[in-house]
Formats: sequence, C-alpha cells, structure tokens
Amino acid sequence: MPFEKITPEKLSSAVTRQIELLILRGILRPGERLPSERDLAERLGVSRPSLREALAELQGKGLLQTRPGAGVFVADVLGNAFSPALIRLFSDHDEAVFDYVSFRRDLEGMAAERAARLASDADLAVIQSAFDRMAAQDGRDAAEEARLDAAFHLSILEASHNVVLLHMMRSMFDMLREGVFYNRQKMFQQQTTRASLLDQHRAINDALQARRPEAARAAVEAHLSFVERALRDQQLADRNAHIARQRLDHDGGL
Repeated sequence: MPFEKITPEKLSSAVTRQIELLILRGILRPGERLPSERDLAERLGVSRPSLREALAELQGKGLLQTRPGAGVFVADVLGNAFSPALIRLFSDHDEAVFDYVSFRRDLEGMAAERAARLASDADLAVIQSAFDRMAAQDGRDAAEEARLDAAFHLSILEASHNVVLLHMMRSMFDMLREGVFYNRQKMFQQQTTRASLLDQHRAINDALQARRPEAARAAVEAHLSFVERALRDQQLADRNAHIARQRLDHDGGL
C-alpha cells in the first residue's frame, strides 16, 4: 500500500520553508538584513538552536549569507541572471536599449493587466503610495525621481503575483539602475518630459485602482512607447550635437 508513517516536521524545517517562501515571493529582497538571531527566534516562536540550523541550511542553499560583524542577509540571488560579458555587450550597443524597452513593454503590460485582476487591496495601496511619493517630487532631484519611478513599476510587478516574472524583472531593473541600458535620470531633466512621464504614471495608477485590466495594460504600453520615442529623440539629438561640434571645430580652424 502506498502509505508512509507521518513524522512531525522539525522546527528548523518549518523555519527554512517560511524564509524560502518570503524570498520566493519577493517579500525578503536581495541584500536585505534579517533581524538579529534573538529577535528572529522570538518572532518565529522557535529556539535559537532551531533557528541556527535553519539559517545554516539556507546559507548552504545560497539564499542567505553572513557578513562578519554585520549580520545575516538575503543573498544576491539575481546577480547571476546575466553574465558580466553579456552585460557589457548590452551596454555597448544601442540595439540592446530598444530591445530592452520592447521587452519591458510586453512583460510589464501583462503584469499590469494581471495586477488589475489579481491585486489585493493592500497591493493597490502600495502602488498608490509609490505613485504619491513620485508625484510629490519637485523636480530638483532627478536621481531620486528615477528611483521612485522604478519603485512604482516594481510595485506593479509585485501585485501581479507571478514570482518568476517578479524576479526576472527585478534583475532587469537592477541593470537599468546601474545604467546598463540608459540613464533614467536624463529623462527627468527636461521639464516637459518629466510632466509627461508623471501623467503617464497617473494613467497607469488610475487604471489599476479602478481594476481595469485592459486600460492598465494599454497605459503601460503607451508609457513605454513614449520612453522609446524619447530615447530615439535623445539619440538623434546627441548625434546632431556631435556633428555640430565637428563643424564648429572645422570652421574655427579656417
């Protein structure tokens, strides 16, 4: 008969599974520090030896890492999504920029549609808060606006409740933050572009808060199509400026 004796689960195994799920669902994020051993054991209601056993197992799986004198952190599980050679290749060729925007348009459009259907009230509150923080910026700090822009998009990915999509896109946003594809800050430096971007994010947020899947997807696609046009315009402007400088240098030598 296909039956086996039921054995009680070890406390350390239950702790391991809980922390694994928090990492899988994107609640515990790469680089995030876990509470102290005493605090974490109290929160989980387990002994410190059971907790240590679970943490050791998670470190063995590459999900946690200990930093001497600093504590236990969620490992950078996204760091190997692309090889360093491929990342350099991305950054050296403009073709990758527009492929990246197209990739985001397809996947984030799908994520927004899913979020409009599947998001909880708490998910929508997080998205609203992310938008409100972005809208409250006065335009003086392009770097902070770019960070909040990314946080808004990631909150939508989290609300789509697809863990594969979430971790994949977090990896892509990490490269974007590092300037691999394009400099987000440049897009906030022109006041007209900044105002347009805010209006586009407002349209996305409004559709999500109203739980309108098709409108949410269309708003994301319209936003990223605008980003693509803005990048092409900037690319053309940079080329024209280079040609103008060459002409000026040449005429100045006459």
